[in-house]
Amino acid sequence: MQARLAATDLACRRGDRLLFRGLSFACAPGDAVHIAGANGIGKSSLIRILAGLLRPFSGEVVRAGKIGLTDERLALDENLPLGKALAFWERLDGLRNARPRDDVLQLNALRDVPVRFLSTGQRKRAALARLLNAAPPIWLLDEPLNGLDEQARKTVEKLVAEHRAGGAIAVVASHQPVVLPGAQIIDLAEYAA
Repeated sequence: MQARLAATDLACRRGDRLLFRGLSFACAPGDAVHIAGANGIGKSSLIRILAGLLRPFSGEVVRAGKIGLTDERLALDENLPLGKALAFWERLDGLRNARPRDDVLQLNALRDVPVRFLSTGQRKRAALARLLNAAPPIWLLDEPLNGLDEQARKTVEKLVAEHRAGGAIAVVASHQPVVLPGAQIIDLAEYAA
């Protein structure tokens, strides 16, 4: 089954505030979407709607293919060293050797550091390692560049490009510029209610 992600006439309400409305887009294999906008405009809410973790106020999302989400919630045991926390998921995902990915993401030196001591950038790289290991065809990345230095930013952009080149989809919510050649850009300010 080929990956597909589409949103039709989405609206999001949080409390008494309507964040956005009338948002539609469609992604086929190899596509990318950059969800842009200031902090607090609804980027994270849109990512959670696309992931199926939040219901839209109105509209519909259609998904075909497994979804992988990275956001501020790191799905790793905070008390374990990073290597053991990642190994837990590697076993569940049936992965045999994640070390080459750890090299690319500069995680080898951190394998013995408890997850709770990782910096923001280190946590972002660890979340991406988990995503790479799970290998879902649809990536939903919420502010993936926060806390990253220039080299790590370029690594993330390269990994997203490789993911797309393999026939997969990437949706990146970021208030920062991100290199996504040929991506559809959705400025949430244009859909503000």
